[in-house]
Order: sequence, then structure tokens, then C-alpha cells
Amino acid sequence: MGKVRHVLGISGGKDSAALAIYMKQNYPELDIEYYTSDTGKELQDTYDLIENLENFLGKEIIKLPSLSDDTLNPFDHYIKMYNGFLPGSMSRWCTKKLKLEPFEKFVGDDLVISYVGIRGDEDREGYISKKSNIQSIFPFRKNIFSEDVTTKFLSNTNINNVLKYYEALNLGEKRERIFEVINEEISINFSQTQKLNRLLDLGIAIYNQAVFQFLQITDYPLSKESEFPLINNEEILVRDDIFKILEESGVGVPAYYKAIEFEVNGKKSTYARSRSGCFFCFYQQKIEWIWLYEQHPDLFLKAMEYEKEGYTWIQDESLAELVQPERIEKIKEEYIKRKERKKSKQQSPYLLDILDDAEGEGCASCFI
Repeated sequence: MGKVRHVLGISGGKDSAALAIYMKQNYPELDIEYYTSDTGKELQDTYDLIENLENFLGKEIIKLPSLSDDTLNPFDHYIKMYNGFLPGSMSRWCTKKLKLEPFEKFVGDDLVISYVGIRGDEDREGYISKKSNIQSIFPFRKNIFSEDVTTKFLSNTNINNVLKYYEALNLGEKRERIFEVINEEISINFSQTQKLNRLLDLGIAIYNQAVFQFLQITDYPLSKESEFPLINNEEILVRDDIFKILEESGVGVPAYYKAIEFEVNGKKSTYARSRSGCFFCFYQQKIEWIWLYEQHPDLFLKAMEYEKEGYTWIQDESLAELVQPERIEKIKEEYIKRKERKKSKQQSPYLLDILDDAEGEGCASCFI
């Protein structure tokens, strides 16, 4: 199979871009391949970010997917194939055809470490390939390993092996407490998450070193690596860190994250976009559709053109209904009320106080 490949997907959003910068700055010895899944329906800000990243990285970001049909962009190619059937939360064919399948074709049967930009302040796992040759690593989190690895490592049937791995490490004064935690079996009263967090609290690097030893007897790609620099990484990066990385690197924050002021019935507020991805992503909030309508009316009209024969982007109304003046007014008023309920949170030029609840929604493979 050859050497292990290291890959990192660029979604066009803040987290994956910051991860690419972070990995180049902190682990330049890793030969990372960068790729992006271009649906052909991204905002120009996304393409600008990718160009800026290529300049910073000094390396091409490979564009996926490649299609034999040169007359249509990737999304239009598949919308034609599906006879105009729009993707939605219950039928995410766009994720499968434009993200997952191109990625798995790109890596083939090679052994691959895939770096994923889920932050330390997020409570989600992200996409984990079902292919055994692909292993996900999460550098921004306290636990850099994926859920499947964690489950196997902390399994009650693996306790003796875990004790052996830790025995070989320099545990210092925490030794007795660490062994107590390891020996306590996972049960209704002591969950896997609790056990994981207690071990991590007793030493992130120590935990990583033990897991790395465990991986050597598995079929995961890391079993083929004699060393892995990230096992000594104890940094936990949250959202503020991400924006700082983007700004200080010179790559910059995508313009669609920055708040724009609007006024409705004498009240002023701001709106923006909470995610990367297609400009007509069905996971975006209604206030984000209004942002698109008012800031990029040409793209909004293009999104409207896809709505026909009963297919709509939003389950309960069409885009034509959404942008009726009285409906826009109501959406903005409801949005302001939501924002006022969150006044205790720190205000941000990137609108993090109101759109943060939407960030974890949708398909992780699109937004990480």
C-alpha cells in the first residue's frame, strides 16, 4: 500500500482553513495534501479564501470532484441526474455525491490520516469514514482521536492492555489516580465519556501516547507510523482562536462571517452567514436566506430557479414566499427577539452570539 498519506479537506469555512494554517505552522514535517470539494455553487468569498490559503501554504489545494461532463458544474450535473429533485435534510444526496464519494475516490485504497477541523468547544464528532484505510484526527480537540478508536481503547475488555500501555509511561504523582480510573469499568453509572475526560484531565499527552501504543496492534493507518507528532499536542483551540489564526496569518476571515447592519420597524440589528457551503444550503437559517436575498440578490434568484414541480429548499415555504415584504419583516423581528434573549453573550463582529446554535447543524463533511 505504500506510505501513509496525510490529507486535509478545505470546506471554505473558518475551521478547516485555520486547521490548514495551524498544521503548516506547527507540523511542517508532515507532507499534507490539501483538497476541496467544489460544488460549483459556492460564494465568491469561499473561492477567495481558497486562493489566499494556497498562497499561504505554498501548495495547490486539489479541486474535487472531477466529472467527465464538462458542460455542467458538479451540482448541476447531479441535479440533472436526479431530475430536479432538490437535496434536503432527509435526502442529502449532495453530501454523498459532491463530498463523500469524491473524497473516498481521491484517497482510494491508500492508508490515509484525515485531519478534521472540529474545535475544542464543539460537541460533535464529525464524519468518520466506514473505510478502514481512512483514520480521522482532530487536532483542535482535547481528544484528537475519533469515537471508534476511543470506544475500542476504553472498552472494558481492553482494560488490561490499557494498564500495560500506561505502565510503560512516566506518570509521576498521578500514577495511582490514573490506574484507579483505568480499572473502573464503564457502566450505567460511569460512562465512556466520563472515563475519557478523567483520563484526559490527568494528562492529554500521556493519554495520546497510550492510545498510539494501542493503535500499533490494530489495522488503523497510524499502526504503520513509528511516530506521530500530534500525540504530544495538548492545545485545545476554540472559536476565538480560529479567527485569531486566520487574521494573524494574513489569510483573512471569509467576508460572509462579518456582521452587516439592517433595520426593521425602528430596530437595528446585524446579520451574516454562519457557515460555508453552497449559497443555497438547505441547513441555513431563514435570516441567512434573507441575508442572501439582500446581499447577493443574483444568487438568491439562482436558488429560486431550482424550485419547481413541488421541490423547495425550505420544507414549509418557497423562496418566493420567504421574500414577501411582510415575511421578511417578520423573520427579522423574530431574529431580533432571539438576539435580545442572548444579550448576556459577548457581542462579536462575526455574529457569533446569535448564529452559534446553527453551527453544529448540518453535515459535518460540508462544514468542517
